[in-house]
Amino acid sequence: MYDYITGRTAELNPAFIVVDNNGIGFMINISLNTYNDVVKVQKDDNVKLFVYEAIREDAHILFGFSTKHERELFMLLISVSGVGPNTARVILSTLTPSDLEQCIATGNVGMLKSVKGIGGKTAQRILVDLKDKIKVASDTLLDSNNANTAVYDEALAALMMLGFSQQMSQKALKKLLKEDPSIGVELAIKKALKMM
Repeated sequence: MYDYITGRTAELNPAFIVVDNNGIGFMINISLNTYNDVVKVQKDDNVKLFVYEAIREDAHILFGFSTKHERELFMLLISVSGVGPNTARVILSTLTPSDLEQCIATGNVGMLKSVKGIGGKTAQRILVDLKDKIKVASDTLLDSNNANTAVYDEALAALMMLGFSQQMSQKALKKLLKEDPSIGVELAIKKALKMM
């Protein structure tokens, strides 16, 4: 499986991007959140997208995300029965990752039903299947500091890859960042491991 693709933007619109990587053009489906991030990249600078490859009988389709966090949410969404990659992309185009997490954590069916193509049954299924996998802390510690957010996201991804639950990892990292806002990724992971 591909992890990420970097290269020059050869073509860009709100639905997909073509990334030129050493003369090969990768057509990658993107969400509006990712589109908004990519638009900010300077014309001659390389863009880096974390990718997910959906393999079907008739096609191999790439989906790209500007952050690992958005890709993780996409993968959680497609794990829900009845939610395919295109539906997950529509959800992530309608809601920001933090809005989606808040929506799932609070059981906000109405917000999910406001997404085009999501009916009541699918919205309920998403909430039931993902409510234990996504927890949003009531404090807004991370909203105010971008450096904290980057450390938090990277450390959280690492802990989850090591097999720890998202809820337990988030709790440990938020505590650590509250105690020491200038903590680095590596130290945050080491300290969080001791707390688990």
